[in-house]
Amino acid sequence: MSAPRARKLVVAGLVVRGDRILISQRRADQSLPLQWEFAGGKVEPGEAPVAALARELTEELGIHPARIGRIWDVLFHAYPTFDLVMLCYPVALLPDEEPRAVEVAAVAWCRPDELARYAILPADQPLVVRLVAEGLPVI
Repeated sequence: MSAPRARKLVVAGLVVRGDRILISQRRADQSLPLQWEFAGGKVEPGEAPVAALARELTEELGIHPARIGRIWDVLFHAYPTFDLVMLCYPVALLPDEEPRAVEVAAVAWCRPDELARYAILPADQPLVVRLVAEGLPVI
């Protein structure tokens, strides 16, 4: 019998401003280097998912969410070495809050129809499809 696969619980923030959504580029020294993703990261043991998202947004992008909405989507993706479960939340920022690349290589604001131009992580692809089909989430 094989050992059970590792499972990681992560959160993703769909940071929306006007008709654009925020994506960030992974650093060259990370797994899946220089690919683009929606901001977020791992939920630590004992940490609430919304608290994990707020922490990750601050650590990665230097921003503090004005509001995190209700779960907009739940995704599953089987990577070669682990299974990923992702909780996706819409996020609103204060008007003067500007994301910057703190622990990421770059950030970009784009319309949903522009996301196909970026090398988006495999786990985030279903979000791209939904955003193009339905538009940006509303908080």
